[in-house]
Amino acid sequence: MMMILGKPAPLLFGQLLLGIINGSFYAMLSLGLAIIFGLLNVINFAHGALFMVGAFVTWGLLHYLGIGFWPALVVAPVMVGAFGLLIERTLIRFTYKLDILYGLLLTFGLALVLEGIFTNAFGSSGVSYDGPNILSGTLNLGFMYLPVYRAFVVFAAIVICFGVWFTIEKTPLGALLRAATENPALVQSFGVNVPRLISLTFAGGVALAGLAGVLAAPLYSVNPGMGTSLINTVFAVVVIGGMGSIGGAILTGFGLGIIQGFTEVFYPAASSVVVFAVMAVVLLARPAGLFGRVA
Repeated sequence: MMMILGKPAPLLFGQLLLGIINGSFYAMLSLGLAIIFGLLNVINFAHGALFMVGAFVTWGLLHYLGIGFWPALVVAPVMVGAFGLLIERTLIRFTYKLDILYGLLLTFGLALVLEGIFTNAFGSSGVSYDGPNILSGTLNLGFMYLPVYRAFVVFAAIVICFGVWFTIEKTPLGALLRAATENPALVQSFGVNVPRLISLTFAGGVALAGLAGVLAAPLYSVNPGMGTSLINTVFAVVVIGGMGSIGGAILTGFGLGIIQGFTEVFYPAASSVVVFAVMAVVLLARPAGLFGRVA
């Protein structure tokens, strides 16, 4: 058996793959958080719960309506985004002019409410969801077997993250979004409905969490706590990348997933805390984060 750095190659590459998959979800979830914080200055602690809602919506579409995985890739994020729009219109918008802590506490409470509702309805163990048959099976790469669905998740995450980054950073729509948050009065004077734009931005960030939930449903047990187990790590990713940095959230998400995977091979006991150790080091060296703007 081929050895790399004293470890069996299949083990090393298997953990690398697992790290990339985890990094894919870190990147997608932190991307939504970075959009909401960077453009709206709201720390959305309910993001993990909305990720969970996306997974349950995916399961519900199949279980109750017979709508499979491929349509759910569109339908579920739209439904979760619409729910996010409702949250923004009825709750979040009243915190914009308050201290940022109020938004954090509000969304933290919302996360607890959502998790409690789904726990009461489905139990803590949750439900299972089978992925599409066309993505079942594995690919023999010679040095390891690669599950087709996991490869699809990584590919989809890269495409989604790049598409969102390009839209916000390189298109007129992205420029309008940034201008509306930096100088809303000026943008409003040009006839743009800024409150509606802000609401749709929040809904879009939430929809990304829902989309991540769709992709996660066939991989993990769909349960009420699935978002809670990720959200602390995702917040660490956002902090390391730089609060509000879209590109930083993406690169850091994938990078930390890989670091976590390698740590699982060489020092498993530290795999659950390595992300936070990296965060501590980065904040000591660069408080604004790796890609954040230094005031």
